Amino acid sequence: MRRQTRRAWLGRVAGLGGAAALGGPALLGPALATTLATTLTTTLAACSDPAIAPVPAAWVGAAHERGHRLRHLRSGALPAAARTQRCDVLIVGAGIAGLACARALGRAGISDVALLELEDQAGGNSRGQTLGGQRCPLGAHYLPVPDAAASEVSEWLHQIGLLTSQAGRTVADERHLCHSPQERLFFDGAWLDGLLPPAAPGSATQRQYRAFAAAVDEVRHRLGFAMPSLKAGWTDGHSALDAEAFAPWLARHGFDDAQLRWYLDYACRDDYGAGAAEVSAWAGLHYFASRHGFHAPGDDSAERDAVFTWPEGNAWLAERLAMPLREHLHGSRVVLRIEQQRDGVQALAWNAASGDTEAWQAKAVVLAVPLFVAARLLAQAPDALAEVVQRMPHAPWLVANLHLREPLLDRGIGAPPSWDNVAYGSASLGYVDAGHQRLSPLPGPGVITAYWALPQAERQALLAGDATAWAQRVIDDLHPDLPHKLAQVALMRYGHAMSIPVPGLRSSPALAALSQQQGRVQFAHSDLSAYSVFEEAFTQGELAGRRVAASLRR
Repeated sequence: MRRQTRRAWLGRVAGLGGAAALGGPALLGPALATTLATTLTTTLAACSDPAIAPVPAAWVGAAHERGHRLRHLRSGALPAAARTQRCDVLIVGAGIAGLACARALGRAGISDVALLELEDQAGGNSRGQTLGGQRCPLGAHYLPVPDAAASEVSEWLHQIGLLTSQAGRTVADERHLCHSPQERLFFDGAWLDGLLPPAAPGSATQRQYRAFAAAVDEVRHRLGFAMPSLKAGWTDGHSALDAEAFAPWLARHGFDDAQLRWYLDYACRDDYGAGAAEVSAWAGLHYFASRHGFHAPGDDSAERDAVFTWPEGNAWLAERLAMPLREHLHGSRVVLRIEQQRDGVQALAWNAASGDTEAWQAKAVVLAVPLFVAARLLAQAPDALAEVVQRMPHAPWLVANLHLREPLLDRGIGAPPSWDNVAYGSASLGYVDAGHQRLSPLPGPGVITAYWALPQAERQALLAGDATAWAQRVIDDLHPDLPHKLAQVALMRYGHAMSIPVPGLRSSPALAALSQQQGRVQFAHSDLSAYSVFEEAFTQGELAGRRVAASLRR
C-alpha cells in the first residue's frame, strides 16, 4: 500500500476531468478542474518555501517512558517499599476495562478498591487532550450505538442518559450522535460520500461488492457474530475461520477486486491495527458480521451505522466512567511486581510523582493491562498467560492532533468536509475533524486528528523518533494546504496500542482459560477478546468485577 504524498494528492485533483468514469455524471467540468489544479500547484510550491517556519511539534503522554522504566527496574534488584497501603481489591490499569471493573465492584457493594494507573490520567486508549483551546482525542474517537448483545455497555449508557427507553424502544440521544456529513473518501480526484469506493452499475466491482455482502450474511446467519464477541459463542466453524488469514480466504473465494480489497484492508487496519494479510478470516468477517453487515452501493438495505462521538472522542466516555471513582484512582504509578501470598496479594509500585516505592496489600487483584504487561508483573504467572503472550502481537499507533489557525482549503471537490476524511490508497487512516460536532455553521480555527496504524517493524522508529520528523510525515500525507494553516502539532505514540487478532489467537484454549481465571488474580482487558474496541474492554472489565465480587462474598 503506497503512501499518498501532497504531490500525489495534487495529481489526483488534476485528473478531475475523468470523474465520469465513476459511473455517474462528472463532478467537475474540465475548466474548473484546470483552475483548481493551478491553484493547488501554487499552494504546493508555497508549501516547499523554506521561508515557512517549522511547525512546533511535541510528543504528549508518558506511557512509553514509564513503561520502559518497569523493564529497567526489573532487570536488577527491586527497591524497598517506603510505605504500605491496603485495600480489598487492587486494579492495575485504569483504562476502560479497569474503570468498568471498579464500577462493577462498587455496584456489588465492594467500595474498598484502588486503581493504579501508569499515566497521570485515566482512560487508556480513550483519553483526550486540549489543544489550542479545543478538546480532541488521543485515541479512540467513537462508539457505535450498541445492540442487544452489548447489554453491559447499553445498561451503562442508559444510566448516563445516552440511551433511553421509549415505548419499548431504545432511543439514542441525537445530540451526541455524529452529525452529517459523516464520512467521505478522496478517490480519483474527488471527494465522495461514504468510505466504500464507488462502483459503476453492472461493473465487476459492483458484482464483487454484492457477492461479499452475501458472504457476510451467510456466515453471520450460519455461525453467529456479536460485539462483544463472547456473546456469540464459539463453534468449530468460528475456529475454521480463525485458522487462516483473511487475505487468502478472500482470494480463495474469488474476491480479488482492487477497490474491495483496499476497503477491507482499510477496515482491518482501522479496528485491528493490521491489514487483511495479518488478521484472521474470523476477524475480517467479524468486523462486518458483528455490526450491520456489508452493503454494496445502491443496496436499498444499506444503512450507515449510527455512532456516538465528541470533540475529545471516547475521552468523553472515559471521563464519565472515572468521575465517580476519582477517590480510588492513583495515577503516575508504575507497578513493578505482583506476588500472591498466603492471605492475599501484594503489589510493588513506583510512584513517578513522588519518586517513592509503595507496597499495596489486597485480598484480590485485577490485571486490567495488556497481557504481555501482566506476564511481566506476575511473580507466579499461569502457563496459559505465557502461551498467549508468545503468539499475541500488538500494533504500534500514531495519533496526531493538528491545531489549525484557519480552515483548510476546500473548493467543493465533491462531498463536503466531513467528520471522517480518508484518502484511497493512503498508508494512513485519514483524519477526523475534532470540531465536527460544534453547532456553529461558520468554519473557523480547529483541530484535525490523524490516525496511523503502523507496521510492527516501525515500533522502534516511532518510540525513538523525532517529533518534528513524524509530524512532517503526517503533514505530507494529509493536505497540501496544511503548512500555511498549522499552528502546532501534538503527537501521541502507542508502542503496543492494540492486540492483532492473528490466525489461531481468538480460538486459543489458553486465551479462553485466562478469561475464566479463578482465584485471587483475575484478568480484565480487551486482549482477552484478541482485539481492542470499547465494547470488548468494558465487558471484560464488568465480568471480571462480577467474578471478584462473587469470590469475596464466599
